Amino acid sequence: MSDTIGILIVDDSDYMRSRLKNVLDDTRYYIVDEAPNGAWAVQKYKEHAADIDVVLMDIVMRKANGVKATAAIKHIDPDARVLMCTSVGQRKKMKLAARAGADGYVTKPFDDDDIIGAIDGVLA
Repeated sequence: MSDTIGILIVDDSDYMRSRLKNVLDDTRYYIVDEAPNGAWAVQKYKEHAADIDVVLMDIVMRKANGVKATAAIKHIDPDARVLMCTSVGQRKKMKLAARAGADGYVTKPFDDDDIIGAIDGVLA
């Protein structure tokens, strides 16, 4: 899939995972897999690392939050690109995510162009 951008979507909200898949339903993007929490995200990354160009990671999740999952993925692959998806008012958590190795973030609620621009930004 060299001409497409492989994406791993991580969010505990079924709605948000579906929304992101709809935004990225385009020939430029390929949804490699999705995970409902950080623990699964790390496992999915291990399974599909060669195909994943960007991880879209929610910060606040019940089972293994996005900060811990980002740190674990960066430990596995320091070159992994992780884009945090966070709600307004999560500045403290964003600082923790940046320390864990997050490459960028997009704030919820977002529009389609915000997500696409953020993905392009971490790949630039």
